[in-house]
Amino acid sequence: MLRLYDTIHGEVRDLVTRDPGRLSMYVCGPTVYDLPHLGHGRFTLVWDVARRWFTFRGLDVHFVSNITDIDDNIINRALREGTTESGVAQTYEDEWWAAMSLIGVARPDDVPHATQYVPEMVTLIESFLADDVAYVISDGVYFDTSRVSDYGLLAGQALDSLRAGARIEASEEKRSPLDFALWKFAKLGEPRWEAAFGAGRPGWHTECVVMSLGLLGNGFDLHCGGLDLKFPHHENERAQAVAAHRPFAQHWGHNGWVMVGDEKMSKSLGNFTSLTDLLARTDARAYRLLVIRSHYRSPIEVSPATIADAERALARLDSLARRFDLPALAGEMLVRQRDFDFTQQSEVLVHHVSELLDEDLNTPLAVAELFDAVSRANTLADQGKMTEARDLAVAVTVLFAALGLSVFSAVHASDDDDQLLVHARDQARSEGNWAEADRLRDELVTRGWIVEDSVEGTRIRRA
Repeated sequence: MLRLYDTIHGEVRDLVTRDPGRLSMYVCGPTVYDLPHLGHGRFTLVWDVARRWFTFRGLDVHFVSNITDIDDNIINRALREGTTESGVAQTYEDEWWAAMSLIGVARPDDVPHATQYVPEMVTLIESFLADDVAYVISDGVYFDTSRVSDYGLLAGQALDSLRAGARIEASEEKRSPLDFALWKFAKLGEPRWEAAFGAGRPGWHTECVVMSLGLLGNGFDLHCGGLDLKFPHHENERAQAVAAHRPFAQHWGHNGWVMVGDEKMSKSLGNFTSLTDLLARTDARAYRLLVIRSHYRSPIEVSPATIADAERALARLDSLARRFDLPALAGEMLVRQRDFDFTQQSEVLVHHVSELLDEDLNTPLAVAELFDAVSRANTLADQGKMTEARDLAVAVTVLFAALGLSVFSAVHASDDDDQLLVHARDQARSEGNWAEADRLRDELVTRGWIVEDSVEGTRIRRA
């Protein structure tokens, strides 16, 4: 049985699905107005790993993650740069998918855009106004949180406690500081959609509840996102579903932050490092490995030291792959356990790792178990037990692929000039021209390659 920590209940619980053998899963995606930062990279990796593991274990996962393509940040950037809101959104959505591709995140089954669902949002808001769950003030339509008796459930605090801790601005027209915008009336020059209650655009909290229910239906299985979304965003989604009398997510999962010193990494704090920048300077797989070496609910710190350590660990995996000439897996492909025949020895490893991952995605212990298996496979090979060693190495590769991490046995991608140097060096070695072979090795090293000799010839890879 797969088990996962449930935020509302505050404990690890069985992940019981609405439909046997099927899992419906929604992850709050990005607001596309800037480059993705490392926190974005973490939440997408965490829930990509979860999706992959659930699939590996036999579930048919319907995975939905949205794009918020209209909001104040997008509008403000368009104004600053003298461009359109759609242009800003498209530019940074392209950047988003480019970064996701580099870190090996599989595309969701559905990627709803907020602007595609505005009519459904208008209909929901109209129903709230009719039921007196929402009200109109000068700048928009607001949700009355007092109409939801258990408001604050995800925050773990009662309504009175949340209200007491809220900041009330002097010009506030809202009935309560906890009430939130369902619809913002458009200012001059801003994008707008027509509605009976006034032209404008939807509020952020309204978008996700409409898109998740629209694509996954009532009582879908799992709603996920970063810990910073737990309150108010996810609570406000849940409150709207309650007010609309529609069963919402049955299980809530949240991942921890990326830390910089003692602070979480975020755009609002101004301390973020672009994920794009990190990926330009390191092996993209290193970030995935760094993420899965920590438990998804714990904070992680990303630094040159932690990335370098992950790269060293990757080198061990790639070395294993080269030794046994293992095929690359993962990438966009979601692997399934049933597609592989494991030997008795490797089945023991699969069982141990599965026990760890089935219990709240304990990736740190699972990764440690897999690296122990790397050592065992190399020891068996050193002892001449190549069949046993390769079987174990294959299982390691498959299990890492189930977490979205590929290992590489082949030469890393290089340009034609580099390949010409490789071929020239192999020719020099075949002719016994060792001085020329050494010169060509030095030239490849100068170009940033690690050069390795093998029975098949020269192999090069990035450091």
